[in-house]
This record gives sequence, structure tokens and C-alpha cells, in this order.
Amino acid sequence: MQNITSPYRNQSNTDEIDLAVLFGALIEGKWVIVGLTVVFALLGMAYAILATPIYQANALIQVEEKSGGRLAGLSELSDVFGTPSKAVTEIELLKSRAVIGQAVINLKLDTVSAPNHFPLIGEWAARRFQPQFKGELAIPWFGLAEYAWGGEELDIFQLEVPVEYLDKPLTLVAGEYDYFSIYDEHDTQLLAGQTGQQIDQNGFKVQIATLLARPGTRFSVSRNRLLNTIMYYQNELEASERSKDSGIISLSLQHPDHRHSIRVLDEVSRLYVRQNVERNSAEAAQSLEFLREQLPQVRSELERYEQALNDFQMSSKSVDISIETQSVLSQIIELDTLISEQNLKRAELQRRFTGEHPSYQILLEQTQQLQRQRNELSKKVDELPETQQELLRLSRDVAVTTEVYTAMLNRSQELDVLRAGTVGNVRIIDAADASVSRPVKPKKALITVLATLFGGFLGVAVVLLRQIHNRGVENPEVIEHLGLPVYAAIPFSKDQEYLEKNLRSNSKAAQRNSLLLAMKNPADLAVESLRRLRTSLHFAHAEAKNNVLMISGPSPSVGKSFVAANLAATMAQAGQKVLLIDADMRKGYLNKVFRLPPRDGLSELLTARLSLDGAIHRTEIDSLDLIPRGRIPPNPSELLMHENFRRFLSEVDERYDLIVIDTPPVLAVTDASIVGREAGICLLVTRFGQNSAKEIEAAKRCFEQDDIQLKGAIFNAVIKKSSVYGYSHYGHYFYEYKSEKA
Repeated sequence: MQNITSPYRNQSNTDEIDLAVLFGALIEGKWVIVGLTVVFALLGMAYAILATPIYQANALIQVEEKSGGRLAGLSELSDVFGTPSKAVTEIELLKSRAVIGQAVINLKLDTVSAPNHFPLIGEWAARRFQPQFKGELAIPWFGLAEYAWGGEELDIFQLEVPVEYLDKPLTLVAGEYDYFSIYDEHDTQLLAGQTGQQIDQNGFKVQIATLLARPGTRFSVSRNRLLNTIMYYQNELEASERSKDSGIISLSLQHPDHRHSIRVLDEVSRLYVRQNVERNSAEAAQSLEFLREQLPQVRSELERYEQALNDFQMSSKSVDISIETQSVLSQIIELDTLISEQNLKRAELQRRFTGEHPSYQILLEQTQQLQRQRNELSKKVDELPETQQELLRLSRDVAVTTEVYTAMLNRSQELDVLRAGTVGNVRIIDAADASVSRPVKPKKALITVLATLFGGFLGVAVVLLRQIHNRGVENPEVIEHLGLPVYAAIPFSKDQEYLEKNLRSNSKAAQRNSLLLAMKNPADLAVESLRRLRTSLHFAHAEAKNNVLMISGPSPSVGKSFVAANLAATMAQAGQKVLLIDADMRKGYLNKVFRLPPRDGLSELLTARLSLDGAIHRTEIDSLDLIPRGRIPPNPSELLMHENFRRFLSEVDERYDLIVIDTPPVLAVTDASIVGREAGICLLVTRFGQNSAKEIEAAKRCFEQDDIQLKGAIFNAVIKKSSVYGYSHYGHYFYEYKSEKA
């Protein structure tokens, strides 16, 4: 029993064979892999060179811990449970709209302008331009003056647009003598003006500070919504703590213009520090505001009390106070001063806390205690003479109000100094700066390497996917596994491909020269394989019932007509008398191969319109005759099933050593099955990489259902591939062996 090696013979070797096939496919598709790798490497290099460099500005800010910021015992609890770093809160404050929004407004970041560059290479050319003097402009490439090529400058001092034009791109076109025009996205002119002048037209307010460009150069300008711009910079601004609990905040911002990123970072840092100082001095400012509101009222009361005391002393002619009254007055003044101060503190606390706050409750209790002491002294005052009581009251009001006014005035001065001297707990360590020589993007070496790797992976994927999705049989052992012996493996012939092109073109050269490969190039490897097939069939005819050889195929374009014609030619060249019949009465073209007309052929013979001798045509090869298909009949299958076809085969079987019949594809029509019943040998032609195993098996089943036994298969147009196993006994190893010309 023959030991057949097949990818389907057992499960244990499947993985090994699949890996070998895939490895062979990679070798076969090496030029695809190399080509894609080189293409993507070049694309990666081009992108790395042409891409706009992105620069990163960096700054450092320190956040210091406030003293007294924690209650007693909280520091121990924070050590146990951990608390968020102060820098986390400060980062959120730094990226708030209060800070970023003010920076956007101050720097007018919502107004965007950029020169229009030529696609792909324009921006690269503009970056390479080095002006020799101030105001020099680059010479336009290809004469395209509407694009910016280097040296252009546009500074917009003011750009206000109607609401419907917010976030919409506008085009500014430079004119002569510092004039310019602005167009919308539909190239409709919106306004025109001159640099330095404020233009107010159609709801637009524009003032251009600087415009340096060649007349006709275009710039893209837009006024974005403030909130959208703020959100954009909130996302672009990177802020992080250098290390845990370090209090060092690192800021970074990336932008194609390093000057822009430095300017934005500096402004954000400045605003953040100022906001921090204002936040820390807010308490002092609030108390100072309250005292400044109360000072005029207290001063007015003091003046009124002093006037009342003077009037009383003049009217009563009494200017002295007894020693006892003086003692009571001193105590009352002291208590009233304390009570007044406590009332001021309570009024201040009411603005900051609720009535349930512990600080407020303690102050209230202290005030009540002072008030009780004051009431006890008031009883002593009632025992004094009425004149002394009035004098004491007026003197007390003046003294107490004076003390309160003086204390408030001193306190306001202290708070003013405190507010002005507040420093805050954050400070800038490193101002914003960026490395001009080392952009952070693009990383040229990395991009080139990744692009090269991607091209290689893509090439491998293409080759493997092509191999996986290629359902055509490329291994003759697969055909044998289906139960069909492979009689010959015919290599692909470039000469035959050239002949078929001439055949389709119907050129004059095709009409003059032979279109038969066996005549055109007898030493071709395909013809040598047909000679090997001729030898194999010589022994097979010994068991055949007649000399009829039928050749068919599973599908069109497998090369069955090529095999039939050239096999018949090699048989005739070996000395046999051969008749070649084109039984494909639908699309047969063997007459073209032998440069004969299609008429007067098989269809006329089977319909009794022509005699046998009239249907047989001589060819360029001695001992080889041809019966072409004839005119296309409406019922080819019925003609082949008629008794005339059997009588015709019996008659020619006696006159010829071999009869080769070319038939249509068996899976397309039933003609091949009808002819196969009358043939002694039936062969199936399959094409390398085209016919699948299921297709070949279906063709074999069609013949078996009609009780036709296929003798074997012919593996046509085999291509030498590393992914395909070589089998010497199928002729897959093709060697050219011919004599050299002297």
C-alpha cells in the first residue's frame, strides 16, 4: 500500500506541516514583505521630517504648608489614616476657570491666526527659511504666492465677530499697501481695511497691529468661544506633583510655537500666585472693610458726646468730679470699652459664622458677664447726686467712645498693613522655559522604527492572509488524497502565457506564427511534462475499451484545451495518428490554436449537415487532424446524446490510433459526463492554486454518479513556491536539460 503524505493524514502532524507551509509562504512573499517594509519606512521618515515639531514649556511652583493649619490631634490622625496632599487641591485651583480663564482673556488666546501653508511641504519649507534681514519674505515655490513660505507675520490686536461667526474659520487675504480683506468659509467678503486702523463693518470689529506678507497671501483666523478656549487649555495644561507630599507642582504645556507656550505658562503662574495671595489676605480685607464702615459712625458719636459734655458743664457751672465718682467712672469706662469691643467682635463674627458657632457662643458669654459687672456698678451710680450722675454719664460716654474709636483706628491700620504684606503660601521656583533644540514631538527615530516594523508586520500579514484565504490546491498530494492519481504536474509556462495573449488579441503575428506550445517551443518544461504524460497514457491504453481520451476540468480557465491540444501534438509527433475533437460546442476555441475557422465542425457533423471527411481538418502537424466545434448549436447536450455521436466515435476509432476530446467543465454543464460514457480514458485537469479540494471532489462525484471512472488528474500551471512541498514522482521538481548551441 502506498504511503501518502498529506496535510490531512493525521492530527499529530498538522501543526508542524502548517508551520512549514506558512514559513514557505513567507519566503515566497519575501518581496511583498520587503516592499511594504521599505514603503512604510520611507513614509515614516517623510512624516518625521515634514511633521510640525511640538515644543514643551515647563515651570515649577512650590506649595508651602500653612502654619497652624491643623487642629490639635489632627496631625497624628493624618499620619495614621493619611490625607490628600495640599498640592492636589492647589492643582485644581490652578486649572480652574478663574485662573485659566483670566489668562485666556489677558493673552487673547480665543483669537487664533495662522498662515496658510502649501499641503505637506509648505510648513516644512517655512520652518527652514532663515531671513537675512528683518521683514524678508521667502520666495514662493512653484509661483504659488497665495501660500505662506516663510517670514510672514500677523498680529491681531482686536477681533470681535457676530455670534454666528464664533468658532468659524475666516480667511484674511493680504493686499497691497498694508490693506487686507476678510472672507468667510464661502469666500464671501465680510470686510476690508488697512493695518493699524479700527474697522467696524457688518458687526465685525477688527484692528490689525502687524501684517507682514506678500499681497495675496492667505491667513486662517477665527474667534473662538471663550468657554471652549478655556476648556481647551485646561486639557492641554499638564500639572502634577513631582513626588508625594513634596509640595512641588510641575507645569507643562505643548505647542508648535515655543514662545506661545512660555507666554501662557508664565501668565498662568503669575495669576495663580496672585490669586493665592488674594485668597490668603481675604480675611484681613473683610475685617478692614467692616472697620472702615464703622469708623465714621463711631467718630460721629464721639463728637456728639463731647458736645453734650461741654454743654452740661457750662450750664451747671460744675467741672469737677469727686474722688468717689472718679473711681466709679474709671471702672464703668473700662467695662463699657470692653463691652463695645466685644460687640464689634460679635458683629464681625456674625458676618463669618452662624450663631451656633463655638467662637460666637464664647464671645457672647463673655459679653454677658461684662454686662453683669456693668449693672452692679450702675447701682452705685444711682446712689450719687443727680448732678454727679449726669456728669458721670456724659464723661463715661466721651471716654468710652474715645477708647473705642482709638482702638478701631489702630486695628484698621494693623489690618491694612497685614493685608498689604500678605505673601501667600505658593511661589514660583522655575519660570517657564522650553528647549528649542529638542522638540518633544515628533520622535523621529521612534516613528521611523515603528513605521518600518509596521510595514514588515503588514507585509507578513498580507502574505499569511493571502495564504490562508487561498483555497486553491497547491499540493498534488491533496488530489491523491481525494482518490485521483496525479498523472502529471505541468509547470507554468511563460511562453504559453504569451501565446494566449496573442490568441486573444488576434494580431497579425498570431495569424502568421504557430500558437501551439509544442511547436513554438518544444523544449519548454510544460511540453516535457506532457511527453511524460504521453508515456504514462501509453500503458493505460492497454486496459481501455477504446482509443478515446476525454479531457475535462472542474471549472473554466484551468487549461484543459491547452493540455488537450499539446498532448495530441506530442502524441502525433511520436508517430501516432491522432484526431483532436473540440466537443465544447459552446465556447471551444481549438480552431484558433490551429488558425482554422470554427465552421464545418462537430455540430454540423452531428446534425448530418456534413460528412465525416468534410468535418476533419488537417493541421500543421503531420498525423494530427482536428474537428472544430462548428457553429454554436442551441442544444449541444442533446447532440452529444444522439446516436450519431456514438456512430461517429466508432467510425473514427477504427481510423485513428488516438482520439483526444476536449469537453466543457463538468461542474458547468453535463457535456463532459455524456462524452465520458463513450471514452476509454477520462482525465480531469485541475489548475494550481485555482481549484479547491471541494471543487475537485465535486467534479469527481459528478462523474461517479454517471458511472464514469476517472483515470486520474493532471495538475496544470504549477508554480515553484517555497510554501509548496516538492514531489519528484509528480514532476514537481522541474529541471531544464537541453543541448547548447554550438
